[in-house]
Amino acid sequence: MRKLLTLMVAVFIIISCNNQKQSKVIDTSKNEKIIKQYFEYFNSHNWKKMAEMYTESADFKDPSLGKGIVKQTRKQTEDKYAELNEIFPDLHDKIIQIYPSGENHIVVEFISTGTAPDNSKLELPICTIFTIENGLITKDFTYFDNFQADTTKK
Repeated sequence: MRKLLTLMVAVFIIISCNNQKQSKVIDTSKNEKIIKQYFEYFNSHNWKKMAEMYTESADFKDPSLGKGIVKQTRKQTEDKYAELNEIFPDLHDKIIQIYPSGENHIVVEFISTGTAPDNSKLELPICTIFTIENGLITKDFTYFDNFQADTTKK
């Protein structure tokens, strides 16, 4: 009798654990909407609205900022993109794919393009991992090959 009771308890625990694993579905649609809005602000060159999507001070990993993780304020982010926009007035990001990753991360593969005043064209494949907490971007880890950016004169 004792063996039967032990077996029933074990089966109950296994079934309970399996049900808990299956019932936890992560809804990433909210974070995907945030990132799509981010790219809309980027492509309309609304740097202030885009910067407001970050926490007041966010972590960045970006070859253009140097090595390692750099803290940037919203104002610094806004200024950085405004300066980049002066170099490339038609700056545009085309999303290739959005990959949700867990509860707080969205990975975005995109191509950044623009034309400099000397008519040289920029076409740069980029991958960014965004960390989103409480509806704001807390980390922006961007990866691109800053030595192989395709800039050609047309």
